[in-house]
Amino acid sequence: MGQTWIVVADSSRARIFSADTPSSPLHELEDLTHPEGRMHSRDLTSDLPGSNVNHMGSGTHRIESEVEPKKQEAVTFAKHLVKHLDSARKARNYTHLILIAAPSFLGMLRDQLAAPLRKMISLELNQNLTQHNSTEIRKHLPEFLPSNLT
Repeated sequence: MGQTWIVVADSSRARIFSADTPSSPLHELEDLTHPEGRMHSRDLTSDLPGSNVNHMGSGTHRIESEVEPKKQEAVTFAKHLVKHLDSARKARNYTHLILIAAPSFLGMLRDQLAAPLRKMISLELNQNLTQHNSTEIRKHLPEFLPSNLT
């Protein structure tokens, strides 16, 4: 039977747990942080948006960036996390993957997943449990986790 990895994440932190058997408790393997995900948008930008003078008489308009900086940092972290998970998949460190993430971050993770990694996912939960301990996280999961025997 292969090992199941449980990833609990939000835009600034990802915790990776393992479960050796379908009914075993969770053991934390890694705690990845992305401090920029906690910063305020104003702290992520080095300058205010530029401005554009409209010579047609309607005044000055701010030029907004296409993606707000805080969201861009979350996308950056999602890409980093997916790359990390894909490297572990290639190294055969797990056979099943469970994703538990804050709803908006779960969507960002899904956007980054390539087909081989997507096939490893056996369960997704859209909850933010990054601050919970492993026992509390385990209570949100099925009694028996996926395994090669099921």
